[in-house]
Amino acid sequence: MLGIRKEFPGIVANDNINLQVEDGEIHAILGENGAGKSTLMSILFGLYKADRGVIKVRGKEVEINSPNDANDLGIGMVHQHFQLVHNFTVAENIILGKEGGFVYDIKTASKKIKELSDRYGLSIEPDMVIEDITVGMQQRVEILKMLYRDADILIFDEPTGVLTPQEIDDLMQIMRNLIKEGKSIILITHKLDEIKAVADRCTIIRRGKFIDVVDVKSTSEEDMASLMVGRHVNFKVQKAEARIGRPILEIDHLNVMNAKKVLGVKDFSLTVRAGEIVGIAGVDGNGQSELIEAITGLRRIESGSVVVNGKDISHLPIKERDEIGIGHVPEDRQKRGLILPAPLTTNMVIKEFYKEPFSRHGILNRNAIREYSQKIVDKFDVRCGEGIDSLAGKLSGGNQQKAIIGREVTSDPDLLIVVQPTRGLDVGAIEFIHNELVKHRDKGKAVLLVSFELDEIFNLSDRIAVMNAGRLIDIVDTKDTDVNSVGLMMAGIKKEA
Repeated sequence: MLGIRKEFPGIVANDNINLQVEDGEIHAILGENGAGKSTLMSILFGLYKADRGVIKVRGKEVEINSPNDANDLGIGMVHQHFQLVHNFTVAENIILGKEGGFVYDIKTASKKIKELSDRYGLSIEPDMVIEDITVGMQQRVEILKMLYRDADILIFDEPTGVLTPQEIDDLMQIMRNLIKEGKSIILITHKLDEIKAVADRCTIIRRGKFIDVVDVKSTSEEDMASLMVGRHVNFKVQKAEARIGRPILEIDHLNVMNAKKVLGVKDFSLTVRAGEIVGIAGVDGNGQSELIEAITGLRRIESGSVVVNGKDISHLPIKERDEIGIGHVPEDRQKRGLILPAPLTTNMVIKEFYKEPFSRHGILNRNAIREYSQKIVDKFDVRCGEGIDSLAGKLSGGNQQKAIIGREVTSDPDLLIVVQPTRGLDVGAIEFIHNELVKHRDKGKAVLLVSFELDEIFNLSDRIAVMNAGRLIDIVDTKDTDVNSVGLMMAGIKKEA
């Protein structure tokens, strides 16, 4: 891709960018949220048309006007948000759009899919239904979709953002298997450790401009981070000793059902105090989601109690919980965090629009709303082409995340619940968000952090509560424990044992 330029109203997403991927390599593209990575790949996959520039595949100049053109040239893409029909089987999703005339031969297609799955170590059965399989398995279906269409150039857009650590390890091995079979991979990611683990070279872009191409083996993570954000990045959170105050959140013998109508949270008790960050560690799917949904009012409590600021909120509506002082950064930013077809101005005051200064006597004060929204966008560096009038759904995933965190932190809740707060964020944004969470703690507020990144848990938390199969295994002081001990507890083994 040579001299690629793409403009949207109010923003130049790609400004004369070059990308050259060699045969049989894993080539990473690194850049901040909103740097133009996904736009560049959308041009290569035919979702956007470049305003200027040339694309060559195997030395020949090509026109790519649609994903079908890209498929015909052997280019496939796994999108950040998967493109699957949830009540279809794996085989039905894979052949969708490639059924082959009037004959719908699912048996032959299933046989080919099974052969591809076995060949690349994907462990997928063609008759599985999408809604019944994990997110990691869904991603493998997307990979199979590319392989079924004989793609040689495979684009992975933020592929690990929703995966567990084990699924990430499995994906890295799948990528290595694909390269052995002669494929070329373009990997868009913010995660420097993943680039170091699998990539050969890395193209770095910043604010839509090409910065450099580096050899991954001979370039440190610190140097790549500096090239990406244009300044030195501190990987370690700087924080003073916690000054613990009164109890803010008190959970007592809590029991909560999960979606399968069995107890997802079992006899769980925990106290989070003012001036501390308590991290919840555990493998994904061990009751964290049900616990947070019970505290925030999204899921019914079977028994036990949740008390915030001395008031039992176990059966209060969500609005009243918010008014008692709960802020919530949800796990799924698109489903639970934002109204995607609405502008940022609406999203930034969605929990407080009925209060002054945002409204008076039922009449919205548009100026106050715009001023407040602009303050959040500026402070949290939310990059949006049309400013605060941008639709939330038009922002990149990382900028959507920054908007939600900005809204929740700025509302200054006594209890801030953050789930996967830095999912999809670049290292510069991660550094900023971590510092904001520590500042919130230092104001005498309580922070409950759920993260599947153990590094993040250890970096931020004053105490760590470990969950396994819906139960609290133990609570430990971060300074008195290590990753191995917490890892064993995550597997259900108590510290004493």
